[in-house]
Amino acid sequence: MAIKRALISVSDKTGIVEFASELAKLGVEIISTGGTQSLLKDKGVPVIGISEVTGFPEIMDGRVKTLHPAVHSGLLAVRDNEEHQASMKKLGLDYIDLVVVNLYPFAETIAKPNVSYEDAIENIDIGGPTMLRSAAKNHAFVSVVVDAADYAKVLEEVQETGDTTLETRKRLAAKVFRHTGSYDALIADYLSKQMGEPYPERYTVTYEKMQELRYGENPHQSAAFYRKPNAAAGNITTAEQLHGKELSYNNINDANTALQIVKEFSEPAVVAVKHMNPCGVGIGTNVLEAYQKAYAADPTSIFGGIVAANRTVDEATAQLLHEIFLEIVIAPDFTPEALDILSKKKNIRLLKVVGLDTVAGRKAEPVVTTVEGGMLVQDSDAYQLTEADLKVVSERQPTEEEMKQLLFAWKVVKHVKSNAIVLVADDMTVGVGAGQMNRVGAAKIAIEQAGDKSKGAVLSSDAFFPMGDTLEMAAKAGITAVIQPGGSIKDEESIRVANENGIAMVMTGVRHFKH
Repeated sequence: MAIKRALISVSDKTGIVEFASELAKLGVEIISTGGTQSLLKDKGVPVIGISEVTGFPEIMDGRVKTLHPAVHSGLLAVRDNEEHQASMKKLGLDYIDLVVVNLYPFAETIAKPNVSYEDAIENIDIGGPTMLRSAAKNHAFVSVVVDAADYAKVLEEVQETGDTTLETRKRLAAKVFRHTGSYDALIADYLSKQMGEPYPERYTVTYEKMQELRYGENPHQSAAFYRKPNAAAGNITTAEQLHGKELSYNNINDANTALQIVKEFSEPAVVAVKHMNPCGVGIGTNVLEAYQKAYAADPTSIFGGIVAANRTVDEATAQLLHEIFLEIVIAPDFTPEALDILSKKKNIRLLKVVGLDTVAGRKAEPVVTTVEGGMLVQDSDAYQLTEADLKVVSERQPTEEEMKQLLFAWKVVKHVKSNAIVLVADDMTVGVGAGQMNRVGAAKIAIEQAGDKSKGAVLSSDAFFPMGDTLEMAAKAGITAVIQPGGSIKDEESIRVANENGIAMVMTGVRHFKH
């Protein structure tokens, strides 16, 4: 066998002229369509129009051109099947040995602001996927290329032997079906959203591999990092790494947590994260003040952690960051002086993530969590507390300053593993109790961490108090105000304890479980 005839039709024309030129030099007859045909012809590559093969014009603005028996017989005929051979000969058809196709840019189209529904639909490719699938099904005889990155490998083999190896054709076929499957998943997702169907009977998702990781959560686990097509700015998948070795699986998880928290704040804020929980959060008039507070919140746990800021890291802040061991520093930008200081440390990773310094209305996005044999899908917790949600249930009203600290604490506790308790004072966390089996245990950890700083602090809880014991502990620690969802059958008990101890208590009506 040898590649004698190729069909080339690409939307992304990267490298196609050079590839087709080399094929032509090897005596391969090239068939093409539309814009690809015009480009190759203009560049002096011998090319035959698809209409010369089918005997039928391209019609309906190019919607119908390759959907023809003369094309698909040439792709699907089993070369060692005598009946197929006889049919091809009888009908005067010829084989197609190589297909080079990539598809209409559907993902790029729907990523455009205010794209119309009609424009999106028009960019759904039909003939391309059909040719790809036909050729990939018949990979025992047909080579099929969907990615320009494979041009060099295919060309090398054809130059050496006149054909590709079966192993290469199998690999290329698998890539085709991954590609068309991803393409269809994007279309299905777009149309489902247009129809307001967030949870259809079949849930298809597609992600693009960014990198293979050295290992997963532990060294004996393999892992890779994927991103969603058209991911919005302001997340870990769109980060630009300015310095340091590649991110690990745990780095990525922790960095994602830090970003989710820091994006809650419009004022300058810094978040320190360890094992997907915040160990210190501070806000201030500038990034330096915010970092000093985040560091003071827990100088022990921040060591070896991840720090995210929502303002450009300047020289003064970089000097302090440089003094301790950190895995990652994330910011919208770094001044040249800050970058120079932090880059002196070989192992620190510096990530630039645009969009952290502007807080817009956060949009709920689907979150997929796998379980053995299946998965769960839900909206992300993008709920933003409003004044209308707040209900003061205690006899004492919180002061203006207490309310400010309560709202700060509420933004943080939302991102702490349940059961969660967060103590805040003077625009910084002073105690974080995370992931406990009961709320009293979480409060105990937070209060012990805060020590004397609990006197005059405020407390936030991600879910209601099942009884008054947590409030009793808070009162003994000197906490003056509490924010919690409410909704327990024993709310009155908690309110009574708050009133007996002069604690102002605010209920939100919204809980933030995070498992």
